[in-house]
Amino acid sequence: MNERKYEVLLASVIAARATSFIFSKMLLLSISRFNLLAVRFLLAFILLSLIFFRRLKRMTRETFFAGVIMGTLYFIVMALELTALRVADSSLISLLENTAIIIVPILEAVILRALPKKLEIICAIIAMTGVLCLSAQHGFMSGGVVLGLLAALFYSFAIVATGSLAHRTNDSLCSGIIQVGTLGVFSLIASLFTEEFIFPTGAKEWGMLLMLAIVCTGFGYTLQPVAQSHVSVERTGLFCSINPAIATLLGVLVLHEKIGILGIVGLVLIILSIALPYIRIKKSA
Repeated sequence: MNERKYEVLLASVIAARATSFIFSKMLLLSISRFNLLAVRFLLAFILLSLIFFRRLKRMTRETFFAGVIMGTLYFIVMALELTALRVADSSLISLLENTAIIIVPILEAVILRALPKKLEIICAIIAMTGVLCLSAQHGFMSGGVVLGLLAALFYSFAIVATGSLAHRTNDSLCSGIIQVGTLGVFSLIASLFTEEFIFPTGAKEWGMLLMLAIVCTGFGYTLQPVAQSHVSVERTGLFCSINPAIATLLGVLVLHEKIGILGIVGLVLIILSIALPYIRIKKSA
């Protein structure tokens, strides 16, 4: 599989994960946040373990611990994300979380001890202006905005860590499965200590949970390390633009979420900041 095909895989993975915002928002009406995460990720882990049992038996210790590290970071991201979804629109949280596209190159610059490129600085300014517009529409520094920005920060850490670990392990698929299991275990522990853990009973709830487990998690989370093993961290950041676009569209069409003038301006600015580097790459090609 050449690099272009891995990029298509990465785009598909991020698109699949974008649908999780809509399902999670709807399920949070009847299920507590960690309860939801525990059922979602443990169900996905059980299904994946049954399918790839032989492969998991052959994985190395390094692969296992890489999955644990990625799972821990993504657990923090998901905990912040679902907490934010309780108080804000799914479209807003998706947009805020995916400002990680701007944070990722900055983190890379810090790690490599090199200043960000001029284009990256321009994109950061445009994106933050967009975030301020969205914040003004929903209330400056409201709980949802703060949590969304924290999710973006940890999402950036997770992307950088996944990019690094995926290149070092001998089986990125197995590390992705362990990542899902780690998320499920931490979510179960958090639910048992902070909530009343219950199993959903309605057919509609289980239908959405199966979509979250199979499509958003089994495909969306497990295969991201596989895709990132052949795609640069910077390119991964660019592909994050797919997430807020789909989440916003679904939020408007399914949940009938409204977006005012400031929201539209913020959306345009964030998408512009995301698209600029890609346009530059296409022109240089």
